[in-house]
Amino acid sequence: MTETLMALCTSSKMQSIRDLVAKVAASNTTVLLRGEGGVGKEVVARAIHRASPRARKPLLTVNCAALPGDLLESELFGHPTGVLAGGGRPKPGKLEAANGGTLFLDEIGAMPLRLQAKLLHVLQDDECARLGVAQSIGSDVRFVVATRHDLEASMRAGQFREDLYYRLNVVEIHIPPLRERREEVPGLIDHFLKKFNAEYGLAITMPRDTVRLFVAYHWPGNIRELENAVKRVVVLGSARPVHAEIAASLGQGARRRRAPLGVAAAPAIAAAGTISLKDIARQAARDAERVAIKDVLDRVHWNRAKAARLLQISYKALLYKIVQCGLVRPEHEKDTEGIAS
Repeated sequence: MTETLMALCTSSKMQSIRDLVAKVAASNTTVLLRGEGGVGKEVVARAIHRASPRARKPLLTVNCAALPGDLLESELFGHPTGVLAGGGRPKPGKLEAANGGTLFLDEIGAMPLRLQAKLLHVLQDDECARLGVAQSIGSDVRFVVATRHDLEASMRAGQFREDLYYRLNVVEIHIPPLRERREEVPGLIDHFLKKFNAEYGLAITMPRDTVRLFVAYHWPGNIRELENAVKRVVVLGSARPVHAEIAASLGQGARRRRAPLGVAAAPAIAAAGTISLKDIARQAARDAERVAIKDVLDRVHWNRAKAARLLQISYKALLYKIVQCGLVRPEHEKDTEGIAS
């Protein structure tokens, strides 16, 4: 998966990153990955590990923003029996388990100051200890850390240790957002289509006009958002709903839905003699939502429970939206609500 995604990063900006990965992988140097959410920081971290002499050893990942301080400390350092509430078996931390390999610390800027001091000790002395245990053990771990936040601003605010920052920022790699690597979008679409078609046993294709639209879109959520969009296309069995939403975001919805949008804009025109762009956007979103819901309902023969699961909304919310969108069950569709799906 990682190797495939890295191979698809063919833009000139990503080629320079691939060259840098090849240079730093052979060393034990700590690497700081920076970039927006969803740009592929973990993909680059895994590429560094796979190209390093540590490739046969573990690569473990910890998201520092996903756990509160005490649980994060236990996750990193481990604990003997009885240290945490409820007792339980001794648990080695990720620092211990990754010995000889690589530890990827995502969202390092979210780590509490107290833990930053302990991590600095590990970096300086190459040793760590489980919670509540005085004896330290050696720690042969290569660190790759990532953040989407401004660590320099955090240092000025007293939220991130300056000494830890310089320990971590030996080699910095900035990963550009997908909107600066648009030539990679078609290849990524093909990759994710194959992935999700195989996962769901389908053979959904992406229309050329939708591919062009995807290339033009700015993808604020980057590769992660693109992956989710392709997954929705496969799950829904059609690119139309996603196409409509992205077209609306790009301001193309008005051109594609002139009649409905003209009606939606009528109150604004009557009141002020102008077209309300907010009303246009809201109507485009409603139209896209209606198309998506109808497509799913038709695919599952109006099994509303199954449709709610595919759309990832509650059953009650789906019933409300069916009424709101004015959707009516075709007479030939039987009630399949009780049929297992």
